[in-house]
Amino acid sequence: MRLLFALPGFHRYERGAEVALLSVAAELARTGDDVTVIGSGEAREGDPYKFIHAGSIRRENFEKFPFIPLFRSETVYEEASFAPALALKYKPQDYDAVLTCSFPFTNRILGRPILSGQKPLNIFVTQNGEWPAVSNDAEYRFFSCDGLVCTNPDYFESNKDRWKCAIIPNGISTDRFRIGVGDRRKFGFPLDRKIVLMVSALIPTKRVIDGIRAVAPMDDTHLVVAGDGPMRDEVKALAAELLPNRFTQLTVTPDQMPSLYQSADVFLHLSLLESFGNVFPEAMACGLPIIGHDTPRLRWIVGDDEYLVNTEDNLAVTQALKDAIADKSAAPATVSERAKSFAWSNIAAQYRSFLSELMSKRD
Repeated sequence: MRLLFALPGFHRYERGAEVALLSVAAELARTGDDVTVIGSGEAREGDPYKFIHAGSIRRENFEKFPFIPLFRSETVYEEASFAPALALKYKPQDYDAVLTCSFPFTNRILGRPILSGQKPLNIFVTQNGEWPAVSNDAEYRFFSCDGLVCTNPDYFESNKDRWKCAIIPNGISTDRFRIGVGDRRKFGFPLDRKIVLMVSALIPTKRVIDGIRAVAPMDDTHLVVAGDGPMRDEVKALAAELLPNRFTQLTVTPDQMPSLYQSADVFLHLSLLESFGNVFPEAMACGLPIIGHDTPRLRWIVGDDEYLVNTEDNLAVTQALKDAIADKSAAPATVSERAKSFAWSNIAAQYRSFLSELMSKRD
């Protein structure tokens, strides 16, 4: 199959959506498909797919812009700046299917009419949420796709009667994310305290502020937040007040992520609802107990053996952290079969099966 993956942040950012879709693209390319990626970064040596640069303005430049209908976040401004270059570089006749999780501009450009021949299948991945697919308000009423990849069962149930859907979760590199000893000295973490790790952008929905408050009563615990974003000053100020000398905020490269997980004792993630959350199987594969918000969606990912609570109750989060640390100290870390099932090879095979099914029905 001739496939195109397009997203403004490709090869510029290493965050959830970028990591997930590029991992699928790379795995499909390694196993025989003709894969092209368009993003605002630069080509990298060793990637198995063809990369095309389409420039955009970095999302950080829009953090102080007004958020209004259509331009609802800094990433939408970024996407709008990406759209003209994408429109110039995108040649529909070169592909059998195009995939993105970015709306409205990227989705609409990839679905534009062509003068002759068959348009490529326009596949939308609900990596950043299902709003474009389920809402008929504002710009969302212009959404369309030929296939919808639902990253959790909730999205499938709410979309199966309107779009051609498949439930396909995100995945992990099980060769990289595995149990190991980590390297606390390299990261500058204390050796005499328990490490609570959050891997989160510093934005309101990730609730890093609540994580600081939950860890504050635990005197022998150090909170590490791996991520950046517009709330960085607020986060640092509260940490300085509640966690003096017990807080680290950093950003790491993708190749450092496995060692980062391995250097922690527990994993904390406080988003009330994630489309999927790559961080959960990554943490599981590295043997970390998980504290998260108790929802059917998260239980579908991590199972029933993790420390899922009502995370809007800060006392419950603190107690879950204490329980997870105590249990981990009493038993060696293990990797569940559930974690192993998220290998990218399995996930890419599900993408290929869905695309092949859509193409066969089209023919």
